[in-house]
Amino acid sequence: MSTEAASTQIKVKMYIRDLQEDDFEIALKVVIVGNGAVGKSSMIQKYCKGIFTAEYKKTIGVDFLEKRICLNGEDVRLMLWDTAGQEEFDCITRAYYRGAQACVLAFSCVDRESFKCVAKWKKKVEEECGNIPMVLVMTKLDLLYRAEVDSFEVEKLSRQLGIRLIKTSVKENINVHKVFCHLAAQHLEEINSWSNDPPLIQIGGGGFNGFSQSSFLSNYASNWEIEQKEKKKKKKLQKRVNFVHQSYIHCDTKAFFLTPLKMKNVIPKEKLDFKSVCKVL
Repeated sequence: MSTEAASTQIKVKMYIRDLQEDDFEIALKVVIVGNGAVGKSSMIQKYCKGIFTAEYKKTIGVDFLEKRICLNGEDVRLMLWDTAGQEEFDCITRAYYRGAQACVLAFSCVDRESFKCVAKWKKKVEEECGNIPMVLVMTKLDLLYRAEVDSFEVEKLSRQLGIRLIKTSVKENINVHKVFCHLAAQHLEEINSWSNDPPLIQIGGGGFNGFSQSSFLSNYASNWEIEQKEKKKKKKLQKRVNFVHQSYIHCDTKAFFLTPLKMKNVIPKEKLDFKSVCKVL
C-alpha cells in the first residue's frame, strides 16, 4: 500500500471514529408554531432572555433564539425558531420547519380560532419534518377568566393528537421552562436508545428507510475508499454518441442524465438527432 493510500485510509478511520465519540455537542432544533398573537415570541423571549413585554409585535417571517441548558448531566443547546402565524408568511416559515427535531404547538385560551387551528399546524410541520416529538402548549393562563375554550376541550384534543399538554403563563412565568425541558428530555431519551436500537438515517421528513446509523457509517467508509481509488485512474470508461457525420459528444457512463463533457465541431440545434440521444438514456 502506497504512502498516499495509507494516509487516506487513516483519515477515513479517524473521521468515522470521531463521529462515534461520546463527547459531541447535543443540539436540538425546535420550531414554535401557532396562530398569530398567541404568545409564541413572548414565550421564547421569556425563556431565553427572562423578559416579558405586554405590547404585541408581529413576527415578520421567522426569529431565532438560542439557549444552553444542562439536563440529566448532559449539555443541550436549544435552537428555538419562532415562526410567524399569519397566512401571508406561510411560504417563508415552512422552509424553516425542515430539519426540526421537536415542535411546540401553541394556542391561546382567549382565542378560540387558534385552538381550532392546532391540527392544521401539526399537519404542516409533519409534512416538512415527519413524525417528531411535539408538545401542546396553552398560553395566557393568567387570563383564564376570559377563556374561550374549556379544560375538557383542551384535554380531549391532547388525547386525540397523542401529545402532552402544558398550560403556561409567560407573564407569570408558569411552566415556560417545563415546555422546553420536556422536549429536551425526549430528545435525550431518543439519543440514549441508539446504543440498543440504532436509528434510521433521516434527511428532512422523508428519510431513507432500512439504513441504520452503524451500517451507514461502515458503508460510507468503504465507499469513500473506493471513490478515492477510482479518482486515481487516468482513463475513464466513456461512450461515444454520434450525432451528425464526424461530430460527437463524450458522455460519462455513470451519469444519471446525458451530460456533455466534451464536444467537437459545434452542431446546429436543428441538425441534432435526438433519437440517438434517447437510445443512450
